[in-house]
Amino acid sequence: MTGFIVRRMLQAIVLMKFVLIFVFLLLHLSGDPARIMLPDDATEEDIAELRNEMGLDKPLSTQYLIFFRNVLRGNFGESFEHGESALKVVLEHLPATIELAAAAFIMSVIIGLPFGCIAALKENTVYDKSLMFGAVLGQAVPDFWLGLMMILLFSVKLGWLPPFGYGEPVHFIMPTIAAGVFHTARLARLMRSEMLEVLRQDYILTAYSKGLNEKVVLFKHALKNSAIPIVTILGLDLALTLGGTVITETVFAWPGVGRLTVAAIHHRDYPIVQAAVFLLALGFVGINLLVDIIYTYLDPRIQYR
Repeated sequence: MTGFIVRRMLQAIVLMKFVLIFVFLLLHLSGDPARIMLPDDATEEDIAELRNEMGLDKPLSTQYLIFFRNVLRGNFGESFEHGESALKVVLEHLPATIELAAAAFIMSVIIGLPFGCIAALKENTVYDKSLMFGAVLGQAVPDFWLGLMMILLFSVKLGWLPPFGYGEPVHFIMPTIAAGVFHTARLARLMRSEMLEVLRQDYILTAYSKGLNEKVVLFKHALKNSAIPIVTILGLDLALTLGGTVITETVFAWPGVGRLTVAAIHHRDYPIVQAAVFLLALGFVGINLLVDIIYTYLDPRIQYR
């Protein structure tokens, strides 16, 4: 088991190295960063001065080593738009993204998992077909379209909910639904599939034949064994939700990292983009590493690998 965890940690470190290379290359993908950042009427002297300030006149390998050293110190440079540390600006917006992702994740768990269990226990009934139809529909509807339709209906037409804002519980309702519907539907379908597979296993049939109470069979045996593969999916969903709120934040003007990144791209504020991409990738890798560690305790077979 220890070897499995060590391998996963080494894989996470290697993956973050590739992320760092990608984040570094973001600055160079669109051509000369100095020419892109400066206005069209900038002189060659202005461009040369900016290139010198940013170290862009050095070889690419040297630039990367400087960038790598600065990242280890938490230094992504100064934001052109905000005039302060890019990392500081991103960290100021990070709590809003975490709150929205957590709310969407909680919604997907408390709705998706029970609905999946109900659909499995009521297989091929009207309950099963209705829930699965809703799940397929939930996965098919784009989050930006759902967000816009909710604003149109509940804010513009009915006036029940504020279209934008942050800080009050009522502001979370529509963004949480828009960000969480896909993951809720996905979890419901996966939970149904896992439950059906477990319910058909011999040990479940044996438990029933021994006269065990149905609740004991379902909760102690079926649900417990169904939950093992679902844990991995939950971790992936949490990581995807954390990094996938960009569209939702943009639609609802949510003051998170996603909206900040979109604005930074428009303003060519590359230090902000680099810091945001790195932090979100770090969160994604960290969550998946944590899930792998938890999985080793839930599934005893891991220790023999």
